[in-house]
This record gives sequence, C-alpha cells and structure tokens, in this order.
Amino acid sequence: MSMTMLLLAAAAASGAPPMAVIDEKDVRREEPTPHGQIGMSTAYRISDAVPQPRRMEFRKRILHVGAAIGLHPIAHDEVYYVLSGTGDVTSDGETRKLTPGMAAYLYDGAVVGIRQTGTEPLALIISYPVMDKK
Repeated sequence: MSMTMLLLAAAAASGAPPMAVIDEKDVRREEPTPHGQIGMSTAYRISDAVPQPRRMEFRKRILHVGAAIGLHPIAHDEVYYVLSGTGDVTSDGETRKLTPGMAAYLYDGAVVGIRQTGTEPLALIISYPVMDKK
C-alpha cells in the first residue's frame, strides 16, 4: 500500500469531518465594526460557514476609512494579519503601526484594538481559538 493510501486510510479512521471550502463572497456582510461600532466594515465570517464543531475562528475584515475595532479585553491569543492598507494596533496601551504583510500576535488577557489609518481601507485576517462555553 502506498504512503498516500496509508495516510488516507488513517485519516478516514480518525473520524475527522470532511474539509470545508468557503468562498468569501458567500459570507460577506457590511456592518458596523465590533467593540464600539467605530465606523463601518466589510466582514467575511469565514469560519461561521464551517459545519460544527470547530475549534478556531478565521475571519477577514475590511475596516473602511476612519473605522476601528475598539479596545476590548481578549480571553485567548489572537492574530491580526494585514493584507492591505495601514493601521495602528494597540495592546495594553502600546500602539504600533501595521502595513501589508505584518502580523500582530496578541496575548490572552490583553486589552486590544486596531484603527485604520491612511487613505485606503485596512484589510485584515483575524484568527483566534473558539473558547469552550461552560
């Protein structure tokens, strides 16, 4: 049996659900930004379209000019990855500039937020673990 066949057999035996493929155009919404409704954004709630259960959130959000995700405490690690535009990310009072190709790794317990700067919208990937609801 080939290595590929062995890996496929092992995956089938693991009981893992089949992969989910989501087209962002199917999950696009125009909405106020989270954590303060500071301007408007285009939200792509990619992981919301994944069959349950899932263990992570994976989202794309475009902050329109002047918009921000307001300061809020996080109870998990979180990553903001910049696709295009510029922004200022804040974590526990420290603010840093982000440009395309940069990521901010934010830690559990911090108070965080991000603001669009410049003349073009700020496009981000945001990812964090789903917290168990007890």
